[in-house]
Amino acid sequence: MFKLCSVLMICVATSALAGPDGRVRVIDGDTIDVGAIRVRLLGVDAPEADQSCGGDGVPMWACGSWVTQTVRARYEGRTAHCTVHDTDRYGRTVATCDVDGEDIGRHLVQNGLAFAYRKYSMIYDLDEKIAAVNDVGLHGAGVMPPAEYRAAGRAARAQVNLATAPQGCTIKGNISKSGRIYHMPGQAWYDGTRIAPEKGERWFCSEAEARAAGWRPARR
Repeated sequence: MFKLCSVLMICVATSALAGPDGRVRVIDGDTIDVGAIRVRLLGVDAPEADQSCGGDGVPMWACGSWVTQTVRARYEGRTAHCTVHDTDRYGRTVATCDVDGEDIGRHLVQNGLAFAYRKYSMIYDLDEKIAAVNDVGLHGAGVMPPAEYRAAGRAARAQVNLATAPQGCTIKGNISKSGRIYHMPGQAWYDGTRIAPEKGERWFCSEAEARAAGWRPARR
């Protein structure tokens, strides 16, 4: 029993790792450099830097730029202490960070500068609910949730790209560091993949055609 408890304690202790620590450089509302490490703050999602908000009677305004500037004014150049929880698909360190004992993510959510990113963590769920009830910051200002904004952008780019495909040929043959990979409609990376014929990328009308040309299927 003692051995089992010891193993459990070790697992809990190693599920999150201390560091990095260092001076902050703000990239956007939810991404910072801590020293030389690029950090994506856990559990928060801020408007994209180029995102505008408004509509339904609310004038359009540059909410993404406003959030970035506000976060930069508060944290740029200060020293952050972080706890690493994961690494995202872009290779960024996913962490919670504090400056002088203030949890950056919690401050952003409580002040309506970012939303709780419940897809990845529920740690700021209650903070967002309180901010929303009180119309703090972005709440009530005609903002589209950042995840929806990104999805809409990907869909629009995909439609533009799809318009260049030969009729009936919707399989995307993409060339990346992983080699020649083809993406089928409905797969995870399909909408975000653009075809650049000048780089040797191309459309395929069937999987058999793609395989015969030397492309392999995307894993998801």
